[in-house]
Amino acid sequence: MDTCDSRIHAYKNGKTFDQCKETAECMNPVFKDYIEKHGTILWTEILDQVDHDELIYKLTLKFLRIDGYDIGNNKIPEVKKFIL
Repeated sequence: MDTCDSRIHAYKNGKTFDQCKETAECMNPVFKDYIEKHGTILWTEILDQVDHDELIYKLTLKFLRIDGYDIGNNKIPEVKKFIL
């Protein structure tokens, strides 16, 4: 029986999961700077910046959440600084 190894399985544009993860981590500082300057960034703006790559998009949101940002929800599709 064949199984998929996430380390070598090709996603969009032939990238592996690890390559997608690295791309998302590299793009996060750009999004953080944008949020610092403008206060918020829409999900659609992030999706455009990652060239509509769903995996990189989801990883980007995950990493922003880990870094302490409020990533919103389906009613508020935006990322902003988490305010306590």
